[in-house]
Formats: sequence, C-alpha cells, structure tokens
Amino acid sequence: MKYIVSYQQAANHFIDIEFIADNPQQQEELIVQLPAWRPGRYELANFAKNIQKWQAFNEKGKPLCFEKTAKDTWKVFTNKAKQIHIKYNYYANEINAGSSYLDDNQLYINGVNCFLYVPEQINTPCTLELKLPKDYQTATGLKAKSKHQFEAKDFHELVDCPFIASNSLKHHSFEESNVLFHMWFQGECKPDFKRLENDFKKFCKKQIKDFGSFPVNEYHFLFQILTYKTYHGVEHSNSTVISLGPSYEIMDEKGWYNELLGVSSHELYHTWNVKQIRPIEMYPYDYTKENYTVLGYLDEGVTTYFGDKYLFTSGVFDWTQYKSTFDKLLERHYTNFGVENLSVTSSSFDTWLDGYVRGIPNRKGSIYTEGALVAFITDIFIMKNTSNKKGLKDVMKILYTNFAQKGKGVSDVDYKAVVEKVAGSSYDKIYTELIHGTAAFTPWLKDAVSYIGCELKITPSDSYNEAKFGFKVRYENNSCIIDNIAPNAIAEKLGLAVGDEILAINNIKLVNDLEQWSNYFGGEKQTITIKRALGKIELINLKPAETKYFNKYQLLKQREKDANFNAWSKK
Repeated sequence: MKYIVSYQQAANHFIDIEFIADNPQQQEELIVQLPAWRPGRYELANFAKNIQKWQAFNEKGKPLCFEKTAKDTWKVFTNKAKQIHIKYNYYANEINAGSSYLDDNQLYINGVNCFLYVPEQINTPCTLELKLPKDYQTATGLKAKSKHQFEAKDFHELVDCPFIASNSLKHHSFEESNVLFHMWFQGECKPDFKRLENDFKKFCKKQIKDFGSFPVNEYHFLFQILTYKTYHGVEHSNSTVISLGPSYEIMDEKGWYNELLGVSSHELYHTWNVKQIRPIEMYPYDYTKENYTVLGYLDEGVTTYFGDKYLFTSGVFDWTQYKSTFDKLLERHYTNFGVENLSVTSSSFDTWLDGYVRGIPNRKGSIYTEGALVAFITDIFIMKNTSNKKGLKDVMKILYTNFAQKGKGVSDVDYKAVVEKVAGSSYDKIYTELIHGTAAFTPWLKDAVSYIGCELKITPSDSYNEAKFGFKVRYENNSCIIDNIAPNAIAEKLGLAVGDEILAINNIKLVNDLEQWSNYFGGEKQTITIKRALGKIELINLKPAETKYFNKYQLLKQREKDANFNAWSKK
C-alpha cells in the first residue's frame, strides 16, 4: 500500500491524500477501511467525519464506482483493475498529541486518523511520500528512504509513527544505554537542551536497566508546544507525541517543566507497557471496532505509577517533587465518588463509553488514578512478601520477557499469576477488592505507606464550602460552576446539583472567589444565589454540618532513615 500526501492551501487545513492499493487477485470488489479509533485512546473517534471528498480510480486514471457501506468503510467496484487509486482529502484543524493538523507552519499527521487501508493487506509493506516545501524537515520514527519518502513494514507500523514536518523544528539528540534518543520541538518555545538531556538521560537509563533492554534502537520525543494551557501525551512504538503549553512555562520549574518530565517518563514507559506488553484483546489491534479490555489498570495505572516513580528513583525528582505527584493522585481518588460504583476494571471496559470525559456524576473510577494507587499497593505487597528483594518492576520485566518478546498478549489472569509468582503469596484480596471490586482504598494505602515509613495524613479541606457544605466548584469563563457534590452532603440534601451556577453569596457578586467568601463568613449564615440549567434563579440557605465532606490527603515521611523506604526508592 502506498500513500502520497500533499496540500494546496495550508490555511484551509485540508490535506490531500492519494492511497494506492494493489489488486493482485483481480477481485471485482475491494473493501477499503479507515480506522475507527486510535491506540492510546480507547474510544471510537469517527475520523471519517473529517473527509470531504472521496474518489476511486484504476491505474489508468479511469473512475471506478464505489459505495459507502458503513461510517468508515467503502466498497470499490474494481472492474478487475490491477491497482486501486483512492483520492480524498482530510480536514486537519485540531492539534493535540493524537490528532492531525495543517497550517502555514507545519504538517502534522497521526496516520491512524486519516490513512485508509485494505483489511486483507494490513500486514503488507507500506510507503509514504510527502510533497513538502524543500526547506521542511520531518520528525518521525519511520524509516526514511529519502528526505520526504518513508517506508514501513506494514500498516500497523505506518500508523504508529506520527510525524511533524516543518521548517521551524528544533532538534537535539543524545545517546543513552546504546539507544539514540531524539527531541523535536515544534511551536513557540525555547528548549534548554542541556538541561533536558541531563534529566532525560537519568530516567531513560533507569527504565532501560530495569527492563534489561529497550525494544527499539532509536526513540523520538515529538513535542507540540502551544501558546495556551494544554497537557497531553500519546505513546507509540518508537516515539511519542506530547502537546504542552503555554510556551512560556515549558522550561519553568514552577510552571510546566516538571509536567514535561512527568509526561515524558510516562510515555517512555509505555514503550514497554502497552506497546509491547499488550492486552490479549488488542493483540493485534483491530482498528474497525472497540477492543474491550479490563486491563486499563495495567496499561495506564502501572504506567502512571512508574512514570512518576522513575523520576524519583533516578534522581530527577527529589522527595518533595515526588510527594507532590502522589498527593495529586490522592486528591483525584478521594474526590471521585464514582469509585464506589465502578471498579477500575469496569471503568477500563467502559472507556469506550465515557472514559475521557466527565460523564454523569459519580459513575466511574479512573484507570490512571485508581490504577496507579493499586500499582503502588501491589509494589509494597510484593516487597513485604519478599523481604524487599523484589517489587512490581520484577513483574513487569517478566511480562516483557515471557509475553511481549514471545509475541503473546497478556490477560487479566496472567497479570495476577505473575504477581503471585513474584510475591510468593496470594494476590486474591487486592485483586478481588481493589481491582475487580469497589472496596475502600484507605486501609490498604495506610498500611502500604506505613511500611515505607510514611503516613497518610488526612485533614479537612481548607475551603469551608468543601469541608462543611460538601461541594466543590470550578471557574469557567468567569462563572462559578458546581463541579462535584459529596454523596449525602448538606449541599445535596438542600437540592444543589452539579452544573448549577453560583452567582452570589450573601448578596455579594462572585468574581472567581467563592472559597474566599465562604471562608470569610464561616459559621455565619450563608445564602447563595444559584442559576439552574434552565435559567431559574433560586436562593439556598446553607447550614454547616459536623461532618467533614472533603478532606486534604498528603503523603508524609515519618521516618527519615528507613530501610524499607530506601529499598522502595531503589525498586
């Protein structure tokens, strides 16, 4: 299969694509498919909605008849043509780590968004030709045949290698553990490559050492730096795309620099976990429909845990920086009451429904947050049962060597069995209660952090409306919106609902400052003016409760010199 990519007017964001497929058996009908989703985001994407024009021809340029048989599938009546040429365009006007985008400054493509394929030819070699300005260079993990021509062993590799083509790319490379790493920055930014290399080499070296080898010889970090606030990363076999912004905070430790390190370590870990250690249901990927799996807690949870932990164990983060990331996990977990309704495995299965949006209130957990906390608990569980000789990293290495490198997918039961093999003990309680159940995490977390000489400190929220009334807000376009309500809280009993807008408190108009006014009035009478979804204005008299609904959760180190902590920080 061959792909020729060009464009006429970059400002209109339309990419022109010619797809050429052989018809060696002279079939009378050929099915042509566009992917329905992209690996790394387990939801249907409807990429076909971005196609404006679609035509089919034979090798002589004669038009062929075709019909659309599904939202992203076409049937071409070949008239026994030896080659099928599909000419179509794709609207690329969204920029994040998994999208495609075209303007006067760059051509950025995730092939899984916009490249057609013939299902029965999915494992055949592919070539890609880019018709670009002469001064453009291309950042990609694809093998180059010439400056703007590339090849892939099959469609899977082609769409797993996104690219950025531009004349303003900033590039730096370094070698670590016999692997050549590339950093590519696109957008308004001033990368400090010396500082970046120093930090990146540390966590790259530590991850490679613990797995024993790296799956590829070269790896590309592709950064899309934007002028507004954004944070997103997507993993690929030999690269990652990471979108971050705003530009002026990228190298600022008080801004986004630590986040840049965090997402980069996370995405690098994915090179083993999910790109190699892959759920059996996705081995191989089926791009035509949902690929349901309960293993989100392994794919994203373990990766979230280790992405942060490797920054600490490699010396990139100090304890204060690592503690900050862990406290954020605690905050997300304890303010998400959906964990009482759907287990992390059920939430994984349902990513295809609402895994990447808020969804209805308190419906589901998070494969990232709950998955990471379960990974931490599992790490300590293994350490306890092996006198600190082994940890979760040993489980991951076995999954890599015994499954991924042998061409096998991993099941939920496989993961449990390997944990038990490494720990030498039954994993039933954690597996049943925390992974497949909705048991409270607190006892498990307290026990785990205590083992490494730490404490799970729980104190009331600093915000009066959160602690006493049981609701949290967010500010959106200068509006104060109720964002979360604790079950059975005063706020819920008085009829407040997620989505209500708070206009005033005690007749004082709010200007993004509800918490300050709520704290100011404290135990006095608090009357809030709210606007309901249908525009109705109401007054609600709030009465504080003795119960503390929202708390603050922190990981505190209790013992400065602790053998278990030292062992964990090296595992």
